Amino acid sequence: MNRAKLEQIIVQGVDFEIRAALDNGWKLFKEKAPLHVGFTFIIIVIQVLFTLYLEDFLFIFSIFLSPPLVIGFYLAGNKISQGEWLEFSDFFDGFKYWLPVVIINLVSSILAVLGLFALVIPGVYLLIGYMFSLLFGVFGGFEFWASMELSRRLVHTNWWKFFALGLVLLLINLLGILTLGIGLFISIPLTYLTVYALFEELTSEAAEEPAQPSLD
Repeated sequence: MNRAKLEQIIVQGVDFEIRAALDNGWKLFKEKAPLHVGFTFIIIVIQVLFTLYLEDFLFIFSIFLSPPLVIGFYLAGNKISQGEWLEFSDFFDGFKYWLPVVIINLVSSILAVLGLFALVIPGVYLLIGYMFSLLFGVFGGFEFWASMELSRRLVHTNWWKFFALGLVLLLINLLGILTLGIGLFISIPLTYLTVYALFEELTSEAAEEPAQPSLD
C-alpha cells in the first residue's frame, strides 16, 4: 500500500454512503454465507466456553484469540472481493498475523478505554477512529502505531459519517441479540465485512496492486 497516496487520500478527505457500504458488506456475506455463519458459530462457542468454564481467563480470549479471529472475516472478504476461491480454513489465516494484530488491538483498546474513563468523548472518538487499524496492519503492512494513526486520521476526515455507520452496525447487532441471538450469526459477519468493503473502497487508490494481506 502506497503511503504517499494514503496521505493524499487523507488530505483530500473521504465520503461514502452508509447504505452502499452495507450493501457491499451484504454482497460479500451472501457470496459465502454458510462459511461466514459457520465461522461465527465457532467464535461464539469459544467465547461461551470461556465465559462459562474459564471466566477468570476470559481475557485470554479477548486479547489473544479475538483479534486474529476477527481478521478471518477481513481475509475472507478480501478473497471474495478479489474473485479468489474461499475455503473454510482461510478464516483461520488471521493467526498468521497474530503478533501485529494482537498489539494493534491491545494498544488501541487501552487508549480508547482510557479516553472513556477520562471524559467519555475522547474514548468514543478513538473507538470509531481506530475502525480500520487492524486492516492497515494486515493489508498495508504498517506497524501498530502507523496503522492506528492512519485509521484515526482517515476516519477523522468524516468522523460523524463513520460514527453514524457505527451506530447502524450496533443497531443491527442489537437486533441480532433480540432474535434470541440467532441473528448474530448474520449480523456479526455482516459488520466486519461491511467494514472491510468500506476500507477497500476508500483506500483503493493507494493500493499498488489489488488489496492483498501483507506478512511484512
